[in-house]
Amino acid sequence: MPPFLIIGNPGNRRVTLFQEALVRAGLPPAHVVAWETVARAPDVLLELPDTERLVRIDAAGEEAAVERAFLQRGFTDALGAGCDTVTPEQLDALPDEHGRVLCPRQHHLGFLRVLEDLTRRFAQRPHWRVLSAPGAIADLFDKRTTSRRYAGLGIPVPPFLDVAPGTPPEALRHALREAGFREAFVKLSCGSSASCLAVYRPGLAQGSLLTSLHRGSTGWFNSLKVRRVTDAREVDAVLSFLLREGSQVEEARPKARLGGDMFDCRVLAVRGEPVFTVVRQSRLPITNLHLGGYRGDLDAFHAAVPPGELEAAMESCRAVARAHDCLHVGIDLMFEDFFHGHRVLEANAFGDLLPGLTRDGLSVYDWEIREALR
Repeated sequence: MPPFLIIGNPGNRRVTLFQEALVRAGLPPAHVVAWETVARAPDVLLELPDTERLVRIDAAGEEAAVERAFLQRGFTDALGAGCDTVTPEQLDALPDEHGRVLCPRQHHLGFLRVLEDLTRRFAQRPHWRVLSAPGAIADLFDKRTTSRRYAGLGIPVPPFLDVAPGTPPEALRHALREAGFREAFVKLSCGSSASCLAVYRPGLAQGSLLTSLHRGSTGWFNSLKVRRVTDAREVDAVLSFLLREGSQVEEARPKARLGGDMFDCRVLAVRGEPVFTVVRQSRLPITNLHLGGYRGDLDAFHAAVPPGELEAAMESCRAVARAHDCLHVGIDLMFEDFFHGHRVLEANAFGDLLPGLTRDGLSVYDWEIREALR
């Protein structure tokens, strides 16, 4: 069997858990190439021979040095994008601040440059089988691209607006009124893990919003606490930041409930088939587990969802998975209030960190390894 190569952050729990799954499968540990190395010297991959191997590209987050490398790579592209920028020299002088949201569009543009580097190096290693194509990962990191692609494929998604980067908050309010959206998600198009989003209700004057963003003395930060903002100046400050960096704006549809709380699902599709489901519940429309949500009961979920609605939703997940050249895709799925239909909220290239889940005695990574080797 071909060995695995992981592009990831050494020591990160994603890499560690995947290595443990390889051991359980009786396979040798994967060779790990660090994201920081790839970002700064991508030709390191060409030092490895062109022999059969399976390449897993894992998440690049949770590593300050990688964040800085991406910001450096994205600086030139960001200069003409109208977003916040930080020069490489300024970056070198900045302290590491946990939770700081630093020039997210610049960071994303740098990530895209590194993905392009990977594509070119992989082309010189035809015997390597890449489990998630860099181009597919790039698409999955743009919520505007994916929502429009899914809509074009007939997959139900929340109604969305075309809002250009830099649109002022007042113009957004006008567009929301014209579209009849009582409430909208305004989320950074390249964000993940609910970082940099707001649930905005225009209402009177500037309206109000729910967000995990807050502004500190040195800039914007993500916290683990969702808060309601009603101060007009702060509402517009949050919206201005998100719109300047480029946002997906979509109607916040009422979600179905389980036991009185709202819920949605993370569905993991592997080789095109929905395999694992996590129910995420909250009293708030933001259900992410690290932001106060909790795992719902899967049996209660299956008892509540009408079988026809569940199968239609799983078919949408299959269609999403088919739209991307990836071994696995994490799909965020909601059911409308009273289970009158469903919507695909977004999809994730690295949505497979689901510890504790098993199916047929296999963990998520056990399952992925088995399917990769088929």
